[in-house]
Amino acid sequence: MNDFRARVEQILEDNNISRPPVPVERIASSLGLELRYAPLDADVSGAILRNGQEAVIGVNSFHHPNRQRFTIAHEIAHFLLHAGLDVHLDNDFRVNLRDEESSLAVDSDEIEANGFAAELLMPTGFVLKDIGDLTEIDDVAIQRLARRYKVSQQAMQIRLVNLGFLPPIGLDS
Repeated sequence: MNDFRARVEQILEDNNISRPPVPVERIASSLGLELRYAPLDADVSGAILRNGQEAVIGVNSFHHPNRQRFTIAHEIAHFLLHAGLDVHLDNDFRVNLRDEESSLAVDSDEIEANGFAAELLMPTGFVLKDIGDLTEIDDVAIQRLARRYKVSQQAMQIRLVNLGFLPPIGLDS
């Protein structure tokens, strides 16, 4: 899988972002993306629609604000990484990069977009600093980190697994 760390670090630097939570709405705006919130079917998280250099990200207004932030980050990834895509509709995608479909590499664009979104919302450098301040990574610490980054506890736990701070989910320590 691609390492998006350098690209995200550049985006954060360009937008003067030095601590969580990452303001994905501001990043979208800085990229010239328009955000539109609308009630969508429960299994539709968001969409990106392009017309040349112009693009609109649609976000399901029924979803939790943390989910909306992930959707925005995910659609920013499609905008930056998948330039040939004119219309993209995201059904209920998972944050977990190890789900059954993604482990088969069925849709590499979705796997890339999820990885980029996780790096954007929970940048490696920010997480490393916050983890360094902890004495242990338990459920309380994960909950606090999730609140700090404005992501779900599941997203934070998966990020900590992917960064090597926790054992893979479902395996005993």
